[in-house]
Amino acid sequence: PSIFSMCKQWYQRRVRGAHGIMGCFDDFGTCAIAFCVPCVTFGQNAEASGVVGSCFLGSILFFCPLVNLICWLKIRSAIREKHGIEGGCFGDFMSIMCCGICALVQEAQQCKVSPAGDMPRS
Repeated sequence: PSIFSMCKQWYQRRVRGAHGIMGCFDDFGTCAIAFCVPCVTFGQNAEASGVVGSCFLGSILFFCPLVNLICWLKIRSAIREKHGIEGGCFGDFMSIMCCGICALVQEAQQCKVSPAGDMPRS
């Protein structure tokens, strides 16, 4: 492989994960569910990341102001940590505030990738 393709692969794995913030339509089904019922995708991400014990509880937390933001930041952080993606709290906050649905879809897609199998998702 060329040096360009190797750099691109590294960037995708380390900096933005397998899916970019604007990669909503990489998985149209996940995108549609997140758009129509974001609480379900939020709950699934919370459970898959290990932040919350159940999808149902995560879905309920989606409707609690401020608690949902704190939980969401923890979810993104846990996903980044488990997948070795660089980033920080400020970037996570900006992703959530600027395009929350895109952030939900990105998290869901990243949970499905699961290279080490420690975040199983169907």
